[in-house]
Amino acid sequence: MTLRYFRARIGGFLCILGILILLLTAAQMLHTPKETLLQNDRTPTLIIDPGHGGEDGGAVATDGTQEADVNLQIALRLRALAEFCGVPVVMTRDSATIDYPTDAGTIAARKVADQKQRVERINAVEHGALISIHQNFYPAPGPHGAEALYAATVHSEEFGKLLHALLLQTLDPENRRVAAPISDEIYLMRNVNCPAVLVECGYMTTPREDYLLSMPVYQQWLAEGMAQ
Repeated sequence: MTLRYFRARIGGFLCILGILILLLTAAQMLHTPKETLLQNDRTPTLIIDPGHGGEDGGAVATDGTQEADVNLQIALRLRALAEFCGVPVVMTRDSATIDYPTDAGTIAARKVADQKQRVERINAVEHGALISIHQNFYPAPGPHGAEALYAATVHSEEFGKLLHALLLQTLDPENRRVAAPISDEIYLMRNVNCPAVLVECGYMTTPREDYLLSMPVYQQWLAEGMAQ
């Protein structure tokens, strides 16, 4: 057993502890007057965006694994944890397929249309908070580690730094990456109006990390880190 394994298990234990606290809080809420609950009902809706999908596979690992598939698996695990905690969830996609507009005749046009549809769906959610799940790519193997990139919207920076810290605590305390503002070139993150963070879970171009990202248990640990 490695030190990272035990650290990851501790992170999982903390997540379970957090879930128990949430359940106890929910039990207490059952005895709270309805009027008080309505006054304090500010639970955000978690919007989960599994990056890419459909005809856009995203980054491709050396073994042919597509980023879009890994993103979706992590996103579904995150949804399950969030819903278990009583957090309302909206997904921008929950399968490998995407319904494109009939007038989008090229792959490029379909990708643009998909991004616009996602932005519209996200911005229609009242009091939402977005986590967009992606995997990183680098021309040469070597770089590794998760990283949170936050949008320019209100509270995104605090959201991104907290999410980044929890991922490092859960998976990789020796990771020296820091949360950072995302490039304005990313259409979806530039156009959403809620607190938003894009998580690069790891590098698919680094063989060891790509192997971890393909493992269901590691995908679960990533989801636990974000769910906290």
